[in-house]
Amino acid sequence: MSKLKTESLAGLAGSVAVPSYDRSAVRTGIVHFGVGGFHRAHQAMYLDRLMNEGKALDWGICGVGVLPGDAAMKSVMDAQDCLYTLVLKNPDGTREGRVIGSITEYLLAPEAPEAVIEKMAAEDTRIVSLTITEGGYNFHHVTGEFDAANPAVAADLEPGAVPATVFGLVTEALLRRRERGLAPFTVMSCDNIQGNGDVARRMFTAFADLRDPELGEWMRANVAFPNSMVDRITPVTTDADRDMVAADFGIEDAWPVVSEDFEQWVLEDDFPLGRPPFEDAGVQVVDDVEPYELMKLRLLNASHQGQCYFGYLAGYRYAHEVCQDPLFARFLMDYMDREATPTLKPLPGVDLDAYKQKLIERFSNEHVRDTLARLCAESSDRIPKWLLPVIRENLDSGGDIHRSAAIVASWARYAEGTDEQGAAIDVVDRLRERLMAAAARNGEDPLAFISQPELFGDLASNERFVQAYTQALEFLHDAGARATVEQLVHGHGNREGS
Repeated sequence: MSKLKTESLAGLAGSVAVPSYDRSAVRTGIVHFGVGGFHRAHQAMYLDRLMNEGKALDWGICGVGVLPGDAAMKSVMDAQDCLYTLVLKNPDGTREGRVIGSITEYLLAPEAPEAVIEKMAAEDTRIVSLTITEGGYNFHHVTGEFDAANPAVAADLEPGAVPATVFGLVTEALLRRRERGLAPFTVMSCDNIQGNGDVARRMFTAFADLRDPELGEWMRANVAFPNSMVDRITPVTTDADRDMVAADFGIEDAWPVVSEDFEQWVLEDDFPLGRPPFEDAGVQVVDDVEPYELMKLRLLNASHQGQCYFGYLAGYRYAHEVCQDPLFARFLMDYMDREATPTLKPLPGVDLDAYKQKLIERFSNEHVRDTLARLCAESSDRIPKWLLPVIRENLDSGGDIHRSAAIVASWARYAEGTDEQGAAIDVVDRLRERLMAAAARNGEDPLAFISQPELFGDLASNERFVQAYTQALEFLHDAGARATVEQLVHGHGNREGS
């Protein structure tokens, strides 16, 4: 058994792929906020792939944590020289291991905010990238406006404050670059938000406006915020994963990453200071990301929500269990075909039928063991961005909404906090108390849950949506999740134009 460190790489080469490049020659070109499992299975993996080809050695990643909880990642990255094992779990049960070396250092902003700011202000840094989750962009879910009342944001705006938020840190670094005559870096969002670059631009410049309106205008005119679409299912690392890495590859790795074998990254080509040759690593570099991101958000991400609440209430605990059940797989395919697909933009060269079938296959990969609890978490950041736009477009066009409305109803039933056997559900959401309080009134007031305009806008006053939603909620209470899905698949929800 070898502890994962630089000096152990040579001894691991026989059991796992290791960096073939000299990591001491890698220079930092990217500062990344949010070094979680997804970033390490995705962006960092693509860069490691390029480096193994002798490319992008000046695009090493400096990871940054901004939350107190990120201290755990800091500890592991320091102990392991920023190395970690990425394990791909193939549908046939085989596993492929690879040690990733593209992250060269890790800084914890609460401990060293000045070091973080100066790392971004350094001339070699040309990209600042983000996987800070949907909730990290600090915007109101209905208005889309920056939440200036957020206490952390307000603290960062106090005169003389040491920046603590990603907004404060990035803005201060851009200000210093401007003062030093250095061109601004590109801000590259890799989060699951439609128009993620556009959202990042609005939020960061809104913060800058509050600090100095002239700075905000300068950022709008000079800082690039490319849009992107990212895709790879990456479950939370478990102790079983650590044990598997030790048994399969002889590596003692405190924080490996496991993921499916599928990967996709579509990236808008807008990098004034240059970028790595991502296309050489399999990234689709395009002029317009929107059609691809709509495909992913409304098919893959919304289908995650379509399976997680129904599946959990029905007694399943893993995504593959749900999607290996023909009834649930049919429900998801019906949602994708009849409700999501009609809202998509033309995608030349993309076989949508094959893409949707591949999604069901990916969801069904039992070796990934993606938990429904993970998919159910932070729903208030997910449903408004991924599913509600499908509902609104179909309401406007006269399209079908039965399955989408039922998914919202399944979230409302899940938020009641007990499953169909009476066992407690651990509802994980930044709005947990508010959601559970509203869901507790489902029985007396079927509209209680959707009468939250900050989440649902005016949907509670739309007669067609209310009818579909309340019917599904009533069925969930009376007959249960499985019977509700069966009714949607075989009942009126499966008729054209219903």
